[in-house]
Amino acid sequence: MSWYSWRPYVPVAVRRRRAMKKMESLRKRGVDVQPVQIRGRKIATTFWGEAWCDHLESFSDYANRLPRGRTYVRNGSVCHLAVGKGKIEAKVSGSEIYNVRIAIKPLALKKWKGVKQRCAGQIGSLIELLEGRFSRHVMDVVTERKDGLFPLPREISLGCDCPDWAVMCKHVAAVLYGVGARLDEKPELLFVLRGVQPEELIEADAEAAVTAATTKGGKSRRLDASDLADVFGIDLDGDGSAGPRHSPRNARSKKAAAKPAAGGRGAKKAAAAKAPKAARKPAKKKTPRKKAVPKKTARRTVRTDT
Repeated sequence: MSWYSWRPYVPVAVRRRRAMKKMESLRKRGVDVQPVQIRGRKIATTFWGEAWCDHLESFSDYANRLPRGRTYVRNGSVCHLAVGKGKIEAKVSGSEIYNVRIAIKPLALKKWKGVKQRCAGQIGSLIELLEGRFSRHVMDVVTERKDGLFPLPREISLGCDCPDWAVMCKHVAAVLYGVGARLDEKPELLFVLRGVQPEELIEADAEAAVTAATTKGGKSRRLDASDLADVFGIDLDGDGSAGPRHSPRNARSKKAAAKPAAGGRGAKKAAAAKAPKAARKPAKKKTPRKKAVPKKTARRTVRTDT
């Protein structure tokens, strides 16, 4: 067959049988096969998946090649797709099983800093971020065409071992749509693909809160205990250790609890403690004097001789 001729058409059912046989062989060899399964006509249904597909379709470079890719991914031709840091590897069933490799450059540090700054104070938690439950402002920041998280055409290198001469063949297009479907299930893979950590967006919120607390009138000032109490909801004791926040009402109640009840043993002790020293000295007991007993004198017997 010459290089410019097309391969004979293979029905979808036949392609699926071939793909299943090939994937089963790979599983037996220990390969973690991850097929893309589309339910219904819609490729992606969540925020991240839909945003990825919309981003692809926004570039005229891809416009002519994407429709065939949508057909391939819908009929289950993407029989394996794995997303890693800066790379996408896939196997697509066509006339044969073709290997697709897509390299994506990491998100530029300057662009990532800009995303974090513009999202500061807007994201409540990592769960909300991954589920796409945040304000419209954050959605616009992360999906912005030039300065968002999605790659530009110049940051994407496409490769497929099929005989199609086009840079983006239908197999590559199917894989790119498959990434959108995969983001429906695991949105964190977008951050893995671009080489950034989603937790840094949450950390940026904490840094913004501390910066706001330590800055007043455009000048930096030292963060004291009252500022920490406002930011983190804790109080610092005199030794610098953190403790729960106490209210004046609790202090009064503790003082009242320390007072002894009237008429009890504690009241007597308290009264004794308040008495002056002289009054607290016990009186000396007087002991009766013993009466002097006269000493008995021995009788002397004078013997006289008559």
